[in-house]
Amino acid sequence: MLGRRECIPSLLVLDLGIRSSGATARDEMAGLERPRRRPPPDPVAVLRGHRAAVNDACFHPSLPLLFSGAADGELRAWDTASHRTTSSVWAHAGSAGVYSVAAGAGLGNKIISQGRDGTCKCWAIEEAGLSRKPLFTVKTSTYHFCKMSLVKSSFTHATKSGSSCSASDVEPQRVSTENTECQEHDQCTTSNGHNMLAIAGQESSQVELWDITSARKIVTLPQTCSANTTDHPTKKKGLCMAVQAFIPHESAGYINILSSYEDGSTLWWDVRKPGLPLSSVKYHSESALSIAVDGFCNGGISGGADDKVVMFTLDHPKGAFILRKEIELERPGIAGTAIRPDNKIAATAGWDHRIRVYNYNKGNALAVLKYHSASCNAVTFSSDCKLMASCSADTTVALWDLYPPNPQSKVDITKTDEASC
Repeated sequence: MLGRRECIPSLLVLDLGIRSSGATARDEMAGLERPRRRPPPDPVAVLRGHRAAVNDACFHPSLPLLFSGAADGELRAWDTASHRTTSSVWAHAGSAGVYSVAAGAGLGNKIISQGRDGTCKCWAIEEAGLSRKPLFTVKTSTYHFCKMSLVKSSFTHATKSGSSCSASDVEPQRVSTENTECQEHDQCTTSNGHNMLAIAGQESSQVELWDITSARKIVTLPQTCSANTTDHPTKKKGLCMAVQAFIPHESAGYINILSSYEDGSTLWWDVRKPGLPLSSVKYHSESALSIAVDGFCNGGISGGADDKVVMFTLDHPKGAFILRKEIELERPGIAGTAIRPDNKIAATAGWDHRIRVYNYNKGNALAVLKYHSASCNAVTFSSDCKLMASCSADTTVALWDLYPPNPQSKVDITKTDEASC
């Protein structure tokens, strides 16, 4: 393991004949007891081809493909086995660029790109590569620095037992978004959770939930007509900088959203109560720039413009945040965070060109990866937990093979099959 200390007992040192003066003996023992740290690993591959800063990347949930979006508007698809570009399209206007990309099991062979041109576009994955034209375009009319979030579903009991690595493999629940506080949202709308995305709103302090296939806005958080203008829950918090939508097991299929803001605070929303958040915390002293929820939807990790990374737990019965770990950084600025689908590894993308890897359960640092030569913008994991990708303003995407998941034993498979039956 990285950082493991290997020390030689003092009795062994004496047996080796090191019996000089007290000072010399102490010096010798200090030298022998220094930790032997392994050098950080190199990426297994570096994907080159973009001509501008790479803002985001994501893996396809079932195909050996990685998608990346750049600041000049180019969307690329890469083969993760051959490390070659399979296709590319100019997805968004050059001045706007591709700011975020997302794929999920519920979307099938489609991916979503988000540009700073006020649109999100859906692209088909064909045999020849990405479709030349988008299947449809969602005009959100939002221009900001907040990356969109597809809805994440929590693990089923079988997945917790080890039958699958990815939370996205779970059959999505039916999601009802019912709004009774405002006349324009009186009707109950029902949609599949995996066809919805959360994004910072047209009013930059708000969060919007959209149905992708119908290009229809479902709800705005907080609802403008239900929020008291003198005590508005988000207006004084500044711009919404990061969102994460998810369906915890405890919510009976209703979507929850975490939203982080310019003042460093994070709010927890339930779409059944669009007027006010369930809970609010302020973990960061400067802008909170990124947030990720784990596969069980029971906690997450956040980073910001300050010099800390925060791991937290979500107390669903109380609707409250619980601080689990606060990690101080030597250099400020975390642009992206991610948690591996098996909930064992977390990673952050830093302004200081570094990717930091942590044990998600314990919160201790495992590695600092120093390949990139410019600010790192995002980090993501493959659904089988075997690869991690990092993207940077240096125009490259790096693939890493770190702490591979343990292969499932025959005994575990048998137990899992019995549990699922």
